[in-house]
Amino acid sequence: MASDKYNIELLPPSFSGFSPKKPASEQIAVLMSGGVDSSVTAHLLREDGWEVLGITMKIPVTCTTTGRGCCGADAAFVCAELDIPHYFVDVTDAFRQLIIDPFRESYSKGHTPNPCIDCNTFLKFSLVWDFLQATFGIGHLATGHYARIERRADRALLSRANDKAKDQSYFLYGVAAERLDKLILPLGELGKQQVRSVAAGLNLSIADKPESMELCFAGEGDYRAALRDTDADKCGDVTDMQGNIIATHKGIANYTLGQRQGIGFAGGKPLYVGMIDAETNTIALGTRDQVSSCIVGANQVNILMPEQLVGDRPLLGKIRSYGDPKPCRIVDVGELDMTVEFDEPQFAPCPGQRLVLYDGEDNLVAGGTIVQERGQTKPIT
Repeated sequence: MASDKYNIELLPPSFSGFSPKKPASEQIAVLMSGGVDSSVTAHLLREDGWEVLGITMKIPVTCTTTGRGCCGADAAFVCAELDIPHYFVDVTDAFRQLIIDPFRESYSKGHTPNPCIDCNTFLKFSLVWDFLQATFGIGHLATGHYARIERRADRALLSRANDKAKDQSYFLYGVAAERLDKLILPLGELGKQQVRSVAAGLNLSIADKPESMELCFAGEGDYRAALRDTDADKCGDVTDMQGNIIATHKGIANYTLGQRQGIGFAGGKPLYVGMIDAETNTIALGTRDQVSSCIVGANQVNILMPEQLVGDRPLLGKIRSYGDPKPCRIVDVGELDMTVEFDEPQFAPCPGQRLVLYDGEDNLVAGGTIVQERGQTKPIT
């Protein structure tokens, strides 16, 4: 098993062990962080007749911090309150190799990674799911993500949540299409206040727990705390988009495309980071128009609805997790890459971030990692 390669290990039960009484088809594992969303998910599934097993990933924290990590005790105590068996699964080695190391490497290249998506794609909905199925014989998996699974006669589709302000389908595009039928997302029909009301009604100890907004492996702190001292921390030149030196930067790891605040240069008009060149340790600043593009390409693509990626069919795309998807069309598509053209220029497409496409009915079509957009003078490698 792949889990053996990464030393994934089941730790002893937090309280009582899992002794299933229902058939495997009625059992479900819930990935629990100890937050409100996953806790209410476990409760809702149990109320719906599932035999629920709570699972929390034990991950490394990469820096000294006073913040909490995702592998705290809250999930175990919530399961005790709900009378649900709970286990930790130690994914320390896998998390370092598949999430933290690529995260650091991306910043050293001047890219803007999305480790939460990588965690979903390579760990939660792949290695950990396989491990749970092999260990417990449980085929169904649930999380507290705000997204929906639309079940049709011949397939299951991943769709945006009813509450568009909370929708997290962007983070789930990497789930394999064949696994969607066994994925349960109870919160896709609910809003955050409804979820908190359920938690309060159950008198759960985490009912008022603040929402997690930062990286779990950085102890909920600044992502830079998770970066090692590298060449990406060395000062270098800031240029305009024509290559003229205009200032000095503090290290490329401190900047992302589209950044305006904290650049350390006032040009008399709004300027944004428009290029990061790791090879020359240089960043370039430009106007909003100069750092925007209609053409956005992506590789490492996961396609969930291939029938939508043909011809001149209109689609909706996002290059960031927030905001509404915007009209676009496919320019080119291959087995693992795609290029789209948006109707309107998109502000600062960031290599390393994700391009995610939807159809007109809020179903997720495909997603991939943004690469250098066409028309930029110097490629970002």
